[in-house]
Amino acid sequence: MLVAAAVCPCPPLLVPELAAGAAPELDAARAACTDALGVLAAARPDLLVVVGPAEESGHGAHAEGTPGSFRGFGVDIDVRLGGVQDGAAAPVPWEHRLPSSLAVAAWLLERTGWSDAPIEGLGVGEPLEAERCVEVGRDIAARAERVALLVMGDASACRTLKAPGYLDERAAPFDASVARALGKADVAGLRALDTELARELKASGRAPWQVLAGAAEEAGLSGALLYEDAPYGVGYLVATWT
Repeated sequence: MLVAAAVCPCPPLLVPELAAGAAPELDAARAACTDALGVLAAARPDLLVVVGPAEESGHGAHAEGTPGSFRGFGVDIDVRLGGVQDGAAAPVPWEHRLPSSLAVAAWLLERTGWSDAPIEGLGVGEPLEAERCVEVGRDIAARAERVALLVMGDASACRTLKAPGYLDERAAPFDASVARALGKADVAGLRALDTELARELKASGRAPWQVLAGAAEEAGLSGALLYEDAPYGVGYLVATWT
């Protein structure tokens, strides 16, 4: 059963070395992520599942110890999803490495010294329909007696003229609806997110949030919104469900 969840944004710019001189602009987001991971640790889970957007359709699992890297973003920083299991230190083909969202999660977990429970990763593709996301979440919740979720994903990328998706007047209301749902642990609200609108607004978190909705159906959790802002014209949200 799901006992706790943390929702964090997944821009590689959370890694200060990537942001360089702009790193302080995301200090508040980093601090909120740290607080959210503390809530997960306090829940004493038997299993932590990290869910984040991936480029491929469908969904793909990543075992504990799977490596990721930020070398593609111009910095020599490598990460692993939790500890290295037997045989996991062998070279891993690039196609089997962590998608960037899970690499950011791995960086956050390393930064906070996570050692509270085994970790598994799951990348979900943007096209995965809502009902399938919910089914995946239900399956995750049944994996152990006490399951925690770290859910990575960004809201719209269309909040300003300089945003990656340019300015779209629908972006701010969409992000506000997500923030309300996350802040209230509103399972129905997440399930009802408009898949097509989320795609048009380049909201990478839609599928992971709906996985959370499926996992939390029978959990009766309450929510708290820790951070809400749109630096660089992209909506970033941090929330906890306990």
